[in-house]
Amino acid sequence: MFKKLSILCAALLMMATPAAAETAVTTGQQAPDFEFTDTYGQSHKLSDFQGNPVVLEWSNHACPFVVKHYESGNMQKLQKAAATENVTWLTIVSSAEGKQGFTTADGANKIVEEHGAQPTYKTLDSSGEIGQLYGAKTTPHMFVIDKDGILVYQGAIDDNNSHKISTVEGAHNYVTAALESLKSGAPVEASETRPYGCGVKY
Repeated sequence: MFKKLSILCAALLMMATPAAAETAVTTGQQAPDFEFTDTYGQSHKLSDFQGNPVVLEWSNHACPFVVKHYESGNMQKLQKAAATENVTWLTIVSSAEGKQGFTTADGANKIVEEHGAQPTYKTLDSSGEIGQLYGAKTTPHMFVIDKDGILVYQGAIDDNNSHKISTVEGAHNYVTAALESLKSGAPVEASETRPYGCGVKY
């Protein structure tokens, strides 16, 4: 179980607002393809999942903002709902060796089990290659890709940038909104927001 943390990460806090931060990938364009090995040793490509939406979630299990969404059960709820809609959910850990959040494959699988998380896959990006490709800035930092491989959302998980668990309730969840828009065939209203959380530990 996550331990409650009373201090914030020693990293720049990026506030969630409708204005987007400088990005490495362009919303409305093809999401950059990449290869990854999941925590069970199986190899995949992002392009393997075309035909269904994909969510990319940058994570660091020691970050208070990640703790907020897992200890509250919010992230698991999102992952479970996504799975029922045939959405591929990829949790990415870009913490470098020796930095906060770094873990082994076995350690990552234990974290998933302990927290009842339900990503489709989890991958360790300790080189930071995938994170730099997407310009992932915080944990969490969320990206939603449609069934055709087009990036339709990037930014914060929701509109409440507090690390307090109590603030999950009542927050507007941008990932849920994006997935609902894709399901209904409507454009994603808020396609870019400024992410908040601990800086990714490259």
